[in-house]
Amino acid sequence: MRETMIEMRGISKAFPGVQALRDCSLEVRQGEVHALLGENGAGKSTLMKILTGIYQADAGEIFFNGRKTKITSVLDARALGITMIHQELNLLSNLTIAQNIFIGKEIKHHGVFLDERATVAMAAELLDRVSLHVDPKTTVSELTVAQQQMVEIAKAISYNSRVIIMDEPTAPLSNSEIESLFAIISEMKKSGISIIYISHRMDEIKRICDRATILRDGQYISTVDVASTSLDDIIAAMVGRKIAYVRKSRDKSRILEDEILRVEHLNSGSKVKDVSFSLRKGEILGFAGLVGAGRTETARLIFGADLPDGGEIYIGGEKVLIKSPFDAVRCGIGYLSEDRKRFGLITEMSVENNITIASIPKLCKAFGYINKTKCRIEAKKYTERLKVKAPSLDALVSSLSGGNQQKIVVAKWLLRDTDVLIFDEPTRGIDIGAKDEICELLISLADMGKAVIMISSEMQEILRVCDRILVMHEGEIAGELDADSATQEDIMRLASKCDMQTE
Repeated sequence: MRETMIEMRGISKAFPGVQALRDCSLEVRQGEVHALLGENGAGKSTLMKILTGIYQADAGEIFFNGRKTKITSVLDARALGITMIHQELNLLSNLTIAQNIFIGKEIKHHGVFLDERATVAMAAELLDRVSLHVDPKTTVSELTVAQQQMVEIAKAISYNSRVIIMDEPTAPLSNSEIESLFAIISEMKKSGISIIYISHRMDEIKRICDRATILRDGQYISTVDVASTSLDDIIAAMVGRKIAYVRKSRDKSRILEDEILRVEHLNSGSKVKDVSFSLRKGEILGFAGLVGAGRTETARLIFGADLPDGGEIYIGGEKVLIKSPFDAVRCGIGYLSEDRKRFGLITEMSVENNITIASIPKLCKAFGYINKTKCRIEAKKYTERLKVKAPSLDALVSSLSGGNQQKIVVAKWLLRDTDVLIFDEPTRGIDIGAKDEICELLISLADMGKAVIMISSEMQEILRVCDRILVMHEGEIAGELDADSATQEDIMRLASKCDMQTE
């Protein structure tokens, strides 16, 4: 049995009005990948912020390599060899890779002058360890998100880290980039580095993690051996209930013959090539494909966020000209961006204001005055209808979980009485319980007669929710599948345009 590297005992932490952690424990062994699991709000982030010195616990003890220790700052944690790679990367885009890696611990001649040559040489060695073959003098702004993440890992290694915390590390990565990351994690394990791995992607947990600690509502639930514990049991421990991922049989008669949207020969350079499809009322149409396949680009063209080089769009059989999101909204199209915080919400505004902002004209009295009473009534109706968990309608959207933020965006478009709803990665960055609720929400919208487009990299969710699936490859529609009979292998075969053989 490997020796224990980190042990947290009886950790409690309260904030005004909220008990974030109550008597939580965590034990991480040397050279293991240890998953930290739980829904949003379970206490994972708080526990890690205590371990990295951002917060101090109200009660409890921390042991590092068998010795009781106090961690009162990030510098304390770093001195012990504990670093965290946050979901939102913390690099300075105007500095080079080498400068970012050694910021705060600059290499100097005689302790005075910066030694640029030595800095670049050591940065190159670190980049080689994470298989990032880029000039260390490259400015960070020139890197892809995946490359920036590799720089963050190299930076963590430069601190001689013995414990590295990774928060949703694969969220922005393509399949090939994920494979590269997993290879690096495997090498770090071999060198005795412990990884605390936070992710909502359960297939990843099964693949690379040794053990998992599960939190729920700020409390420790259990620590399990991943290989010998079923995903169903892990998920049930996380959410306190069973979640079924099987496809639900639904009455196809809800899909009306009325064609609500038709796209013909849509083009945009090399990103979108001759895309044509139709969508009917009550239908959920899935768009699958690898990162960069052209799915989001297609959605943005339909919504008027980008302008096409060619192609036609029909609403209810009539040709329409969509040159802006305003035109799309006027035509009854709503778009829920994969980046909801930037393009779907005003996070420092209230729940009520976010829901009503797209429907102000219909919520006005005579002479253009906003009917505040009506705004309140409508916001309350949709938060109840969508089961939004918020302290009040006046609560800032920034204070809500990712799943509830997503519901606020949906509420905004429902109040607008939108006929076509485009969901771009609707479950990205939200916990497994909220994912289930969002999937059920999409189904209920279709049952109401709405036409839904679902873009997702989660094949399991595509298969569970959609009626038809269009698979894109390099800007083109590679094929169409009936979701009732399709498999993940079918999707991947079309997405990669290769013949997958099974023995």
